[in-house]
This record gives sequence, structure tokens and C-alpha cells, in this order.
Amino acid sequence: MKINYSMLFVFGMITFTAAAQDSIQHVSKLEIGRKKKEVFSGRDSTITLHIDTLIMHDRAQLVFLGKKQVTLTADHVVMDKRAYIFGTDGKNNGTDFDIDMRFSELGALYVLAGGQDAANNGSRTYPNGDGGTVNMTYRKTGIIPQTEDRKAPHYLRIDTRAGGYGGTPQNELRNIYGLINSGPAGRPLGRLSQGTVYSGSTGTDGKSQITAK
Repeated sequence: MKINYSMLFVFGMITFTAAAQDSIQHVSKLEIGRKKKEVFSGRDSTITLHIDTLIMHDRAQLVFLGKKQVTLTADHVVMDKRAYIFGTDGKNNGTDFDIDMRFSELGALYVLAGGQDAANNGSRTYPNGDGGTVNMTYRKTGIIPQTEDRKAPHYLRIDTRAGGYGGTPQNELRNIYGLINSGPAGRPLGRLSQGTVYSGSTGTDGKSQITAK
């Protein structure tokens, strides 16, 4: 199943945890409501986050923006239906995750660390991104996730696919020509991001592994 990253950020209200935060944090309880988001951002490109109790209701999102590396530990995790954990470094690349969780309830969890597509409107300054690396550890004292049947309970999906699979060369070329033709006189590339035409090639796929402890 293809993950539509843009749709994930359309629904729900956003709660920014802090404008700038420490790279090491401890949260006793974090509950994210249905279709809501909890966003961790800030200047640090890495974050280590320990959550004693994490509750995510249906289609709740735990989002890490501008993070190259995230270490996430949660001792008591309740995900009643669908939950999403998303990370990007801010340059179209997926975040590298080290996740350690004990699932008390698990409907479905999607860990989204795929590369994002370069924009088709010339506004972004980065090409198609690389997928991240995800190391997922679940504790055998809790629910054991399964990866085979997305319609069955306890489903876990990890996406580390590279960006650039969404567009086609024909569409990219039409877009580039349109932007060039609409540029100001004497500056035909002025409508392109930093005057640059990015390659239509995809990024590099990431990798993932799931282990028990």
C-alpha cells in the first residue's frame, strides 16, 4: 500500500510541543486525540524521547520535524486503532528511528520514514529524498505486532521507501517547461527553486528491522 504523506498532514489539529526543545526529554504521559497531532521540532537535529505512557487514538500522529535521528522509548503504549509516527529531516529525507515500545493495546501502527518527493511547483529547494533507517524493538511482555495482514489487529507497517516514485518524467518535464516559459525576461529559470532543475531520479530506499526483547 502506497503511503500518501501529504494527506497525513491535512487532517487534525497540530499541537507543537515546543518551539525549541532539548535533545533529551522525558514525558510521563502523552495522549494524542483522534485525528490530532503532537509535533516535536526545534533546532536540534536529533532527539531522545522517553515516554512512560503513550496513548494514541484513531489516526493520531506523533510527528518529528527537522530530525535526522530519533530515539523513542515508550513503556506503556495504547493504540486503539490506527496511529502514525512520522519523521523527516526537513530536506525530504526520512528520519532514522530507534524505537523501543511495549504495546498494551495495538490496533495498527504506521512508522513513516520514507523520503518525500521534490515539489512539482518549484518552491522546494531539495530533490527527491532518501528513506530513513528504522530499528523497531517490541517487548515480548506486551502485544506482539504482525506485519502480514493490515486488516487484522496488531498490524505494524514501516515505510522507508525513497522519494521520487510518485511523479512521472513526462509530468516533471511539462512542469519544468511551464516554469521556464513563465519566468521573467532575461531570467528564464527565475521561477525554479534557486534556479535549479533537479534530477527526476528517485532517492535511495531506506531499511528497517523488527526485533523482540
